[in-house]
Amino acid sequence: MYATPYLFFAGNCAEALRYYEKVLGARVMMSMKYADSPAKDHVPAELHDKIIHASMMIGSTVVMASDEGQPGGKPGGYSMTLSVDTPEVAATVFNALADGGTVTMKLEKTFFAEAFGSVHDRFGVRWMIICEKPLT
Repeated sequence: MYATPYLFFAGNCAEALRYYEKVLGARVMMSMKYADSPAKDHVPAELHDKIIHASMMIGSTVVMASDEGQPGGKPGGYSMTLSVDTPEVAATVFNALADGGTVTMKLEKTFFAEAFGSVHDRFGVRWMIICEKPLT
């Protein structure tokens, strides 16, 4: 058994997927719009060009995503954690996700990590970036 993170967006899932491809090296494996699904006739027309389901790889992790099934839906109730190998990579990823977003905890060395920070990106997704201290 394993858990798969599922992200919900407020109508900008396709934009978010492209952004994560650019700044995280994510690889979108599939993406389907409401208009291309059997749900087309059961949702408002304004949702037809939105994403009903997508999946992407971030590193070796599958992350699924979609736009809310209701117009004006808001993301919430989750946090994505990215574990990286070096503080330099942490800074690069953190700064990319912070661009247009809100830093909730600046990236810095802590008692538990070489680098740790938290940011809500421009899409409202909460990310925690960590470069763990080596095991001793």
